[in-house]
Amino acid sequence: MTETVAHLTVDGAPADLAGMPDDERLLDTLRWRLGRKGTKEGCRTGDCGACTVLVDGRSTLACLTLTREVDGSDVTTIDGAARDAELSRVTRAFAEAGALQCGYCTPGFVVALAGLLKERGRAAPLEELLDGLQGNLCRCTGYAAIVRGVALAREEAP
Repeated sequence: MTETVAHLTVDGAPADLAGMPDDERLLDTLRWRLGRKGTKEGCRTGDCGACTVLVDGRSTLACLTLTREVDGSDVTTIDGAARDAELSRVTRAFAEAGALQCGYCTPGFVVALAGLLKERGRAAPLEELLDGLQGNLCRCTGYAAIVRGVALAREEAP
């Protein structure tokens, strides 16, 4: 197997990675090489959204992305919420709305919504934001609290 080198910025910090297998997923790089345990592993097939991160500001499923494919990119994880105003705002809105139960899916929802709000802005209709989150699944709830969290985050967006 071929090894690769990747240079990323992860949550504002440079990460120079060497000796990775060519087929290493970004999810594994983040969790096991860089200790970003907030990015969750769910299905590893792109069906649940638990591993959502922002790559150069766009929502990306880390389980379907090879690390070598994002060489030179800026990656933001839920662990970077303290330094990202939109992630912080969405996190607060979800907490205020009680939009979590076990919390396993929450990082993926929060990061995906932050990406949508950055891309589409506060003026985006609630339905459009909810449609953008269709790839994020929660096994614990009926989604009512998540919808309230999305609405609250949208209201608070700059």
